[in-house]
Amino acid sequence: MYSYTYDEIAAKYIDTIYRLALSRTKSSHYAEDITQDVFVKLLGEKKGFESEEHLKAWLLRVTINLTKDLFSSSWYKKTGELSEDISYEDEVKSDLYYALMKLPKKYSTVIHLHYYEGYSVEETAKIIGATAGTVKSQLHRGRNMLKEIMEKG
Repeated sequence: MYSYTYDEIAAKYIDTIYRLALSRTKSSHYAEDITQDVFVKLLGEKKGFESEEHLKAWLLRVTINLTKDLFSSSWYKKTGELSEDISYEDEVKSDLYYALMKLPKKYSTVIHLHYYEGYSVEETAKIIGATAGTVKSQLHRGRNMLKEIMEKG
């Protein structure tokens, strides 16, 4: 059984959880709320975790589930979007960020998990509850969409 303290987990994974929530919600406000909710759920988790990798996968899965819950809530469906002006240090990172924000959630999620978090296709499939073939297809389509978006400027 993996032993940990809440503070250690928060320090290590808060940025990871926030970035995934941000890539799915495209809103820093929603991402902050979801990040907090993930850690509240962690406090209530009684089963424990087999390994650090099991813990990380659980945190990512809970983040994905909470974003799905947000999008299916009647409150969310009845609100409008506010555009956010998020600044970054360098222009290349900013361009990629904005291109990723234009992708549908299913593509931005697999790209985030695979390229930013370093999960293999199989691990990504397990986290999102899909087959490896589906993840490969979504990665391929997502990369093509990103290429088109970046070329259009």
